[in-house]
Amino acid sequence: MQDDPIRPKEKFLMFGAPAIEDDEIEEVVASMKSGWLGTGPKTARFEDDFKSYKGARHAVAVNSCTAALHLSMLASGLQPGDEVITTAMTFCATVNAIIHSKAVPVIADIDPATMNIDCAHVEKLITKKTRAILPVHFAGRPCDMDALSAMCEKHRLKLIEDCAHAIETRYKGREAGTFGDFGCFSFYVTKNIVTGEGGMILASREEDAACLKTLALHGMSKDAWKRFGDEGFKHYQVVEAGFKYNMMDIQAAIGIHQLKRIGKYWERRREIWNRYNDAFSSLPVEIPADPEPDTRHAYHLYTILINENASGVSRDSFLNAMTAENIGVGVHYMSIPEHPFYQKTYGWKPEDYPAAMSAGRRTVSLPLSAKLTDSDVEDVIAAVRKSLKM
Repeated sequence: MQDDPIRPKEKFLMFGAPAIEDDEIEEVVASMKSGWLGTGPKTARFEDDFKSYKGARHAVAVNSCTAALHLSMLASGLQPGDEVITTAMTFCATVNAIIHSKAVPVIADIDPATMNIDCAHVEKLITKKTRAILPVHFAGRPCDMDALSAMCEKHRLKLIEDCAHAIETRYKGREAGTFGDFGCFSFYVTKNIVTGEGGMILASREEDAACLKTLALHGMSKDAWKRFGDEGFKHYQVVEAGFKYNMMDIQAAIGIHQLKRIGKYWERRREIWNRYNDAFSSLPVEIPADPEPDTRHAYHLYTILINENASGVSRDSFLNAMTAENIGVGVHYMSIPEHPFYQKTYGWKPEDYPAAMSAGRRTVSLPLSAKLTDSDVEDVIAAVRKSLKM
């Protein structure tokens, strides 16, 4: 008698669903009842809390990590034609922020084991036009910040960290986002802590933080958001051609309480990560490398690489099979040179970045959220085995 087939999960398991608790809901309702929905005191409190958590000098809340990256480029004083080196394995926002600052993106291949930027390749790409290096701490794993910091010091380059995956990340006892001039964070709905949409910039210099605040709110003079407060109307002056990149108090109201649980959420994702490792170690897939010594992985993404030769299943067939099992999955990421815009604009070819090309064509991200129950995790594991025909 044959065993009963494993049936698909009854309800679709959303990829990256956030853990939202009553404190956030009550804080948002309080903001709505107060009538102060835009940038205000709760945004300032969230900035202070995040700055304290990271041990940073200055923090500026904005409406996305994309905005954080763009403003960091502008505050770095980049000029048209300046080159910024970043990784071939990242979300398009990283490269687009460089483009929108009128600089020229230059991409480096990745280390196939860590999927972080290949520092040896970065060194080869530095020219007289290079003004900044923009590493991405992929999946929450810290880049080799010793090597990157040394390069920036040697060549007098700006260092802008893309920490969208790396809120909890540490490298040799130091917090990600505090190594260079700017650290850019994301609180998008799939991130480790969320505000729905939102971002934060850490700055090492007070004058840079002041510039960021001005640029984030139309280029208006400092604390222009207070002009409608109970201290009476305050006139403002426009001192730069700024942007509408500010965070709202409704967003910050969520973040304040999410940040309080960051340790608990990190521990839960580590438990899930380890359970996946145990379950998948004997399957024909490549599982993530162990965290490097003296580092803290943020456990933001759990990515496996599908080995079609070993499993007989292609990456895209696997994605479709997982969806049929009602398990949400992601792809982080197709390499940047795979996209038509960058091919047309910069002449980039995937084969020129072989490690990123290989990873991007085989990678799958599995659900990894503090919201997952033990039952959810076992459903994911069962679906992976079934999708690989194991």
